[in-house]
Parts: sequence; C-alpha cells; structure tokens
Amino acid sequence: MSPSDVMQIIKSLSAREFFRRYPEIKRQYFWGGKLWRQSYFVETIGNADEKSIRKYVQNQLMENDKIETKSEQLKLL
Repeated sequence: MSPSDVMQIIKSLSAREFFRRYPEIKRQYFWGGKLWRQSYFVETIGNADEKSIRKYVQNQLMENDKIETKSEQLKLL
C-alpha cells in the first residue's frame, strides 16, 4: 500500500469512530462534516528529523488558528 492509501484509511476510520462516540460535537463544531484536513505528513524514519516534523506541525497549527479565527468572525455576523 502507498503511504497516501494508509493515511486515507487511518483518517477515515478515526474520523468515523470519533463522530460515532461524540455525535454532539459533530453537530456543534463540524458543520462541514470534516475532522481532518486533506494534508498529511509521511516520512520514513531514516529521513525525518525532529526539526522538520515540528515545522510541519507548527504550520498546521497556524492554519488551524486561521480557520478558527474566521469561524469566530462568521459567528459574530
């Protein structure tokens, strides 16, 4: 299996289980029905260093903050 296939399965199964366990959260916060972003990070252990992984995660967190800010702005309208 390719890394992209593995990630698609992991994200799909984990989102399905999350929403099964917490349906109220899906209705309240996930009006688009999406738990995961389309992006993901896959790297073999031999080539990944901690710095590159931290940078990727920080970028994802900054993108998430932008989305949350826009969502809050929309709620105020």
